[in-house]
Amino acid sequence: MTGTTTETSTTGRERRLTGWHVLAMFGGGFAVIIGVNLALAFNAIRTFPGLETESSYVASQTFDADRAAQDALGWDMTAKVAGGQLVLTVAGPDGTPVHPDVVDAVLGRPTTVADDRTPAFAWDGTALRAPVDLGPGNWNLRLDLRAPDGTPFRRRIVLNHAP
Repeated sequence: MTGTTTETSTTGRERRLTGWHVLAMFGGGFAVIIGVNLALAFNAIRTFPGLETESSYVASQTFDADRAAQDALGWDMTAKVAGGQLVLTVAGPDGTPVHPDVVDAVLGRPTTVADDRTPAFAWDGTALRAPVDLGPGNWNLRLDLRAPDGTPFRRRIVLNHAP
């Protein structure tokens, strides 16, 4: 035998496994692998929510000062979803409610921008409330607030919603 495999078909003809057959099998296998990798890469790029900042170097120049100013406010924040309402409470160091200005707020999934929405917060005297209709799962609330004294305050709050 010369190293090839033979098989007898139902018609009685003998079929041989040649080098071309092996090459075609390897080529087909690699084509499947490359196709799956390209499909996964395309979907990963298509659903990527984007950049947090245009230049991480520029943002890093004021990071410590911004964090110190935010920490100096002494705010305690909580966010929850209850009864179709997103409730954001901000308390000062003495526990009294704080009414910050909402510069920007985005509520969305951490892995895609398809479900992003801007909650319409209204102050009720103790908390900021916004009507929301959320599906179950992990949500992020990205906040850009301004304190009454003008200090910028930025946070990302993770919400695990189970209706």
